[in-house]
Amino acid sequence: MDKARFGLFFMLLILLASRKPLSMHLRSHRFKGMCLSEHNCASVSHLEGFTGGKCWGFRRRCFCSKHC
Repeated sequence: MDKARFGLFFMLLILLASRKPLSMHLRSHRFKGMCLSEHNCASVSHLEGFTGGKCWGFRRRCFCSKHC
């Protein structure tokens, strides 16, 4: 029984360690216009309290990101 518990614990440990950190992406409220520079998007996102920002989509909008 101990080997089975150890095996289960080891498998869970591997699965949890290999997961990517979750992050959420929300559209910036302060960025105006088409997003052409990811540096500007990231700067505005930092002012909004996020960890970063990227230009996404066909309409090139600024989306801010934060780790959950």
